[in-house]
Amino acid sequence: MEIKNLFDPSVKQEIINRINTLHPDSQPQWGKMNVAQMLAHLQLPIAIAYGTHQPKGSFLLRLIGPLFKSKLWDDKPWKQGLPTDPTFITVGTRKEFEQEKATLLDLINRFSEATIVGEKHPIFGKMTKENWSK
Repeated sequence: MEIKNLFDPSVKQEIINRINTLHPDSQPQWGKMNVAQMLAHLQLPIAIAYGTHQPKGSFLLRLIGPLFKSKLWDDKPWKQGLPTDPTFITVGTRKEFEQEKATLLDLINRFSEATIVGEKHPIFGKMTKENWSK
C-alpha cells in the first residue's frame, strides 16, 4: 500500500473524490464506526497538525510512540484492532453526515505546509512537514 501525500494535488483530489462517493448509509469496510463517525474520526489527525487537537496519550504511549512513528507512513496496512487514543473514538456519539463530510473536506482542502503549526506530535514526537502530509 503506497502512503498518500496530501501535498500532492492529485492525491488530495483523489481523496476528496473518494470522500464524495460516500453517502449516509455507506457500510464500513472494517471497524465499528458508521460513516459519519468515521468522517469525524478522520478529522482529528489533521486537527493535530493544525494544532487544534491535542491528545495527551498515556505515559507509556508517549514513551514508546516515537519508536513506532515510522509505522505511520510505511507501506504496510495498519492492523485492525490497534489501540486508539480515547479522543479519537467516535463510536457511541451521534454525528451528522453532511456536517462531518463538509468539515473533513474543508480540512483536507486547506491542508498545506503553511497550515501545519508544529513540528512535534504529542505522541510520536518530532515530525517533518512531509511526515505530517502522509
